[in-house]
Amino acid sequence: MNTKLLVLGLLLSVNCLAAEKTTIRIGVQAAGTVEWEFPVLQDGLKAKPSDFQLDIQHLANAEAGKIALQSGAVDVIVSDWIWVSSMREKGADFTFYPYSETSGALVVPKDSAIKSLQDLKGKRLGIAGGELDKNWLLLQTLAKQQHDIDLDASVEKVFGAPPLINEQIKQGRIDAALNYWHFAARLGKDYRTIIDGRGILQGLGIQERVANLGYVFKQSWAEQHKDALKHFFAASKQAKQTLCSSDVEWQKIIPLTKVDDQATQKQLRQSYCAGNIEHWGEAEQQAAGRVYQLLHKQSKHVLTGNSEQLQPGTFWTEN
Repeated sequence: MNTKLLVLGLLLSVNCLAAEKTTIRIGVQAAGTVEWEFPVLQDGLKAKPSDFQLDIQHLANAEAGKIALQSGAVDVIVSDWIWVSSMREKGADFTFYPYSETSGALVVPKDSAIKSLQDLKGKRLGIAGGELDKNWLLLQTLAKQQHDIDLDASVEKVFGAPPLINEQIKQGRIDAALNYWHFAARLGKDYRTIIDGRGILQGLGIQERVANLGYVFKQSWAEQHKDALKHFFAASKQAKQTLCSSDVEWQKIIPLTKVDDQATQKQLRQSYCAGNIEHWGEAEQQAAGRVYQLLHKQSKHVLTGNSEQLQPGTFWTEN
């Protein structure tokens, strides 16, 4: 009798633990790089169960993610801290936890005569996104500070979605492309990089490694699910480290990259792993504040909102 009660008690305990798992509804862009780590992450959860489970919802684009988060359709998206700060200025309680520092790159055909920013004068420059793309704003700031060049006035701008920009440079319709890092990497060995996002920041005097993208969620929601969120972040980091250290695991997610060429696959992996956030402390967050001020000035407040400083609470602290 006592044995039966003990077994029943254990079963009830197991069921209660299962019922207490936090479901994290995460919205990700279809074919986005964040999706690469989920197979590894899910395998890790099967091998070592945690106190959370993922409900992965695929989204059409970044704007769809912001709408989903604001409406409460998802708990977490991947976005940037500029948007988080602008939303906090308006009264929202979104906050940011770093995911990757890799941003974009300025690339040209391998045999191009373009060697530096000065050589862009009079050229056709393809820019992923629009006038308020962060890479474009910072590149303009760098050209002005280092070379006294008004890039906005001295190049012929061609704006478009990242895949379109790649097609434009392949077809010779533009001379250079400023594209997101994974699209720049997809161009392969026939193209070379003039400068990447980290190089732009270093040229602007910012040596710290500043996160570009991160997980964004409501602070109020995070306060209620601290442990589950902390464990999710740890699992995410572990999954990324596994992809960067295990050739076997990387091969499993190759279909998600939609790249057949091995050299390009290697470049994608190198760039993906180079974006790992090793440290995110006060120095890095202060550096982000300096980047914010540069973007605030270059965009004439349009990108950042009226605040001259990052809003308090923009960055999530796990304590």
